[in-house]
Amino acid sequence: MKTLSHESDRQATAKRRRAERVAVSADVRIWPILVKILLLGLFDAFGVYCLLIVAGKRYWVAFGVMLIVGILINWVYWRRGGLAAKYLTPGLIFLIIFQISAILYSGYIAFTNYGTGHNGTKEQAISSLMQSSLTKVPDSDTYNVAILQCGGTLNFLVTASDGTVQIGSNGVPLHDATNVTMDSTGKAVSVDGCSALSFNDILNRQDEILNINVPISDDLENGELRTSDGQTAYVFKSTLEYDEKTDTMTDTQTGVKYRDTGNGAFVSSRGEELNPGWRVNVGLANFKRVFASRDMTGPFLRVLVWTVVFSVVSVVSTFILGLFLAITFNDSRMKGRKIYRSILILPYAFPSFLSALVWAGLLNEKFGFINQILLGGADIPWLQSPTLAKVAVLVVNLWLGFPYMFLVCMGALQSIPEELSESAKLDGASAWEIFRFIKFPLLLVSVSPLLISTFAMNFNNFNLIYMLTAGGPTDTSTGMNIGSTDILISMVYKIAFAGSDRDYGLASAFAILIFFIVASVSAIGFRTSKSLEELN
Repeated sequence: MKTLSHESDRQATAKRRRAERVAVSADVRIWPILVKILLLGLFDAFGVYCLLIVAGKRYWVAFGVMLIVGILINWVYWRRGGLAAKYLTPGLIFLIIFQISAILYSGYIAFTNYGTGHNGTKEQAISSLMQSSLTKVPDSDTYNVAILQCGGTLNFLVTASDGTVQIGSNGVPLHDATNVTMDSTGKAVSVDGCSALSFNDILNRQDEILNINVPISDDLENGELRTSDGQTAYVFKSTLEYDEKTDTMTDTQTGVKYRDTGNGAFVSSRGEELNPGWRVNVGLANFKRVFASRDMTGPFLRVLVWTVVFSVVSVVSTFILGLFLAITFNDSRMKGRKIYRSILILPYAFPSFLSALVWAGLLNEKFGFINQILLGGADIPWLQSPTLAKVAVLVVNLWLGFPYMFLVCMGALQSIPEELSESAKLDGASAWEIFRFIKFPLLLVSVSPLLISTFAMNFNNFNLIYMLTAGGPTDTSTGMNIGSTDILISMVYKIAFAGSDRDYGLASAFAILIFFIVASVSAIGFRTSKSLEELN
């Protein structure tokens, strides 16, 4: 009986433990599900919010894309299996958002006239033209106004001569005001939900108030109200009139008509263009400007040649110096090799843009350390002379780049079996023959892909050029804003973002050309490296 009782106790204990393990296992499995529900719930809520905004703006293509993407993401994470897709989906989403979409948008911009004076739509350009040509109507009525702060917007509370009270803001036409508070003179001073600006507030925000244009009605040709003192306003009308039927803009003072020629601007018969215009597709016009315009083709070719020279010389010089140092410090007979190696990689440890700024100070003609200390006060224009500036760029880039090549070559040399060198020595080969016919070919097999990537990096080495010379000194022989040390990427930056005349379309066209140049060189280089591997 005791044996049976003991056996039953053991079975009961085993059942209880199995039940506890099942409960713990179920508890462990439920947490990932809860986390998944929480994260997908937040994602779906944010997605619905974005869909509502996009639908409100009637961007139906974007609405459809976002809806399909949201459904696919939910399908990937709710279905069983597909573990690889669950890990790849976030990366693909960020790749599309930050890489592919940017590339596609840049490609689209290359075929437009997007730039200064051609930023918006045609409707925005018409509105801007009419507002920029506003002049005061000589016989304008005087309107009493109070400046109100309604939320984050300044409004005109207007009291007309007949006692009518209306309210409007910048770009929002006047409309009847309700729940108005009047003062003893019969002037409206406030409305519910808004706060009136005091005299001191009006003085402090005078510039902001002067830029307020309140349309009298939905028709802009009826004029807009402006104030100069925050107390009274007058009617201003545009000297330009737009005729929607004929799609022309007429200057009422001169009678000149401006027509839409299809190039994104209103142009008169004499070729005068109204600014701003609007963005339109121009096809291959930007690429034609690069290769067909004399003012642009010459500077472009000069910058292209210098870019190739800069990239090739930088790769070759850094590789030769890095390989020489790697061979030197790979010799086991040298003492203190670890200390020397640590010192040599210091230039690579500092951010390149910061190092370029330091070198710009060292090379200063008047106060630089190199001229004043090392050269005894000499006035050598390192960054002002076109030739010396190019030399300075190459030297600084050599200082910045050789540690990387040193590390690469050091690792490649150490990976070559010593048995090959020993066998060559037994066959009577000299140290130079061993390096030339054995180590160097094997080294190129490992290093050639890195040399290609280094060439591509130097082809677009914007940090060094911008921080050290800013592309200068300026090349006065061209009509473009480029300098003697500008490479293609810095020239693209100046076209797109420097100066008052910015041309994003032309800059995007240059960016596409840079891509094809780098891609072609890389393809040739990789084909060559593949032949090296076959030779090996």
